[in-house]
Amino acid sequence: MDTTVTGEGDTGEGLAARVEELRELIDHHNRRYYELDDPEVSDAEYDELVGELARIEADHPELVTEDSPTRRPGGAAPSPDAPITFSPVTHLVPMLSLDNAFDLSGLLAWGKRLERLVPEPVAFVGEPKLDGLAVSLTYQDGRLIRAATRGDGVTGEDVTANVLTIDSVPRHLQLPEIPGARGVPEIPGARGVPEIPGARGVPEILEVRGEVFMRLAAFEELNRRQAEAEKRLFANPRNAAAGSLRQLDPAVTASRNLSLYVYGFGAREGGRPLTTHWETLEWLAEAGLPVNERVERFTDLEGVHRFASSMLEQRHDLGYDVDGAVVKVDDLEQRRRLGATSKAPRWAIAFKFPPEEKTTLLKQIFVSIGRTGRATPFAELEPVFVGGSTVARATLHNEDEVARKDIREGDTVVVRKAGDVIPQVMAPIPTRRPPGSVPWTFPACCPECDGPLVRLEGEADRYCVNLECPAQRVQRVLHFASRGAMDIEGLGEKLVIQLCQRDLVKDAGDIYSLSKATFLDLERFADKSADNLVAAIEASKSRPLAKVLVGLGIRHVGPTAAVALAAELGHIDHIAGAGVEDLVAVEGIGPIIAESVQSFFAEERNRDVVEKLRAAGVNLEGPKRPATAGAGDLLAGLTFVLTGTLAGMTRDEAQAAIEAAGGKVSGSVSKKTAYVVAGENPGSKLDKAESLGVPVLDEDALRALLEG
Repeated sequence: MDTTVTGEGDTGEGLAARVEELRELIDHHNRRYYELDDPEVSDAEYDELVGELARIEADHPELVTEDSPTRRPGGAAPSPDAPITFSPVTHLVPMLSLDNAFDLSGLLAWGKRLERLVPEPVAFVGEPKLDGLAVSLTYQDGRLIRAATRGDGVTGEDVTANVLTIDSVPRHLQLPEIPGARGVPEIPGARGVPEIPGARGVPEILEVRGEVFMRLAAFEELNRRQAEAEKRLFANPRNAAAGSLRQLDPAVTASRNLSLYVYGFGAREGGRPLTTHWETLEWLAEAGLPVNERVERFTDLEGVHRFASSMLEQRHDLGYDVDGAVVKVDDLEQRRRLGATSKAPRWAIAFKFPPEEKTTLLKQIFVSIGRTGRATPFAELEPVFVGGSTVARATLHNEDEVARKDIREGDTVVVRKAGDVIPQVMAPIPTRRPPGSVPWTFPACCPECDGPLVRLEGEADRYCVNLECPAQRVQRVLHFASRGAMDIEGLGEKLVIQLCQRDLVKDAGDIYSLSKATFLDLERFADKSADNLVAAIEASKSRPLAKVLVGLGIRHVGPTAAVALAAELGHIDHIAGAGVEDLVAVEGIGPIIAESVQSFFAEERNRDVVEKLRAAGVNLEGPKRPATAGAGDLLAGLTFVLTGTLAGMTRDEAQAAIEAAGGKVSGSVSKKTAYVVAGENPGSKLDKAESLGVPVLDEDALRALLEG
C-alpha cells in the first residue's frame, strides 16, 4: 500500500480526499502493526502519516471527525478477521497513546503547555521508551488474574496464559513489612516512604501497565533457531516480541525468552496512598514487579533533555531496543488536574529518537569482492534517510542469508542502520512484492576478473580465488590506509583505483614509494592536496605495530589480537618467525588466529610487503614494556576514554600503551569509565566526564599511571 506523504497546499475536495486517504492508510498500518504483528512501514514513516493528518486537521477543523486516528490511541480492538484471536478484555482504565516530541524545542513547547494549566513548579521522571508491546496486568488481592494487550486502548486481548510464562512476571505480589526486606533493589535516588500501620498492604484491585519486550541476545538466539528450522526470520525484536506474545500455544511463548518492565498503574483500589510517580515506581519494585533501573527524576526539562540525549548515546549498550525516552509529570495530583485528550495524557510525552529503520525499494543485488577475495552480496537501494545519514546500499551478508530471508530484486525491504554499523537489509515485505518476482541466485563468476567464485565445504561465503583480481588489490590497499589501520587521510577509493590501474601500486608497501610528482600527474590533484597526502603517508610511518598488523589484513587478526601480538612479541620479525605454539601462548590468541598468522607470513608476497615497509621506515616495533614487574596487569579492569590532542604521543600510541598494560579504551564516557584522558582542545567527552564525576587525567598523569 502506498504511503507517500504529499504536500498540504491542496484545498477543497482534494484536501478532503487526502484526509480520507491518510485515515485509511493509518488504519491499515495500525492493523498490520497491532493485530498481525507484520508492519509494512517503519515507525518513522507511520509517524509522518499521522503528523501530516494532524497538521491538516489543525489547519482545517471542519475536516476533523470523532473517529479520526488522531483522536484515538493506535491499534484496533480484536477483530474476527485477525488470523489469531483471543478473548476481548476491557481495560479498567483506557490505555492511551503518547504525544511525541522530536527535539528540545518540542519538549519545551510541551512544558509551556503544562505551565498554563499548572502554574506551580513541576518535577519530571524520565524513563527509557522500550520498543515492545504494551500490556496491562490485573492483580486481585495480590494474585495475577488477567493480562491483556493494549488493543485499541479500550479493549485488548486476553494473553494471561502467555504472560504467565515470562520469568519476570510475579504471579503473587507480596509487599514487605520493612522496606528492602525482600531484597528488591530501591530505585536510585528514591526517597524514603514513611511507615503507616496497615498501609503497606496489597490493593484489592491493581491494574499495572508495562511493556513486554525481547532482549537483543534472545532475539538473535530466536532467529538462529528459526534459520535452523528454515522458518521465517523476524525483522526486529519488537515484531518478535509481539508475535511471541500472541501465540495460541503458551509453550511457544515460553520458548521465546520474553521480558517485562512495568512503568505505572492503570487502576488501583486500596493500599497505601501514593502521591508521586517516583513513589509509585518504588512501590512497584518493592512489590516484586520489574522496574527499569534507568529511570531518573528531574526538576526541569533541560535535565530531562540531557537524560534523553544520554539515552540516545547509550542505546546500543542497553541490551534491548529503545526508540526514545518517556517524560512524565511526577506529582499525581498535578496529573489529575492536567487530565487527558481523547488520545493521550497531557502529563506525559514521548521524546522520539531519530529512526534506525526505514522501508525502501531494493533496486538491484550486486556482488562486491573484498581484500581476501570474499564475495559479498549488497543491495542497491532507493536512497533513504535512516540512522542519521542517507543510505543507498546495504549489506546482505552472504547467499545463505539472502535465501533465508528470501530477499529479491524489486522488493520493498526494511533497512536498519544502528549507530555506526554498516546498513543492512533486515527483511522484505512480501505483501508489497511485485508480481513475477523470482528468487535471487548467486553469480558463478567474479564480476571484476571473471574468475570462478568458489564456496568451500563448511564455509558460508564464496571467494574469488584469483590473487591477481584487481578488486582484491584495490581493497587490500584501501584496508591498509583505512582509519582502523594506518589512517592515511586522503588515500580514498577513487585514488587507489587510479593508482592500481596505472600499476603505480600493486600492494600496500608501494604506497611509500609514491611522491608528490606522482600525485600531480593524477586527476584532480594540485600542489596543496599533493603535499597533504605526502604528509599523511609520512605520518603513518610512526603508527603503532598493532595498526600495521591490522593493515596487513591477516585473516582473523582484528585490533584486539593485533594489540596482544604487538605487546607480547614486541616486533614484527618475532611475530613472523613464531611457531603456532608460540603464538597460542600469547593471551587472547587461539589456534585459528595462530595458524592464520603463520600462514600469512609463510607466503613470499606477504614477506615482500613487510620488507617494503621496513625499507620505507615504517615502525615495526611494538610498545616498550614498563619496567615494573607485572606491568601487563597494571590497568587490568580499567576503562579509559581519550579526548583532545596529546603533546607527547598520538592517540593510537596512548591506546596501545593502555591496552599493553591491561586496560581498555572506549569511545564513549559512562559511569563505568575509570578515567578520561584529556589533551588540548577536548570535546564533549570532557563535559560528560565532569557531569558523571569521572576522574580526568592529563598526559603526565597517564604516563605516571602507566609507569606504576
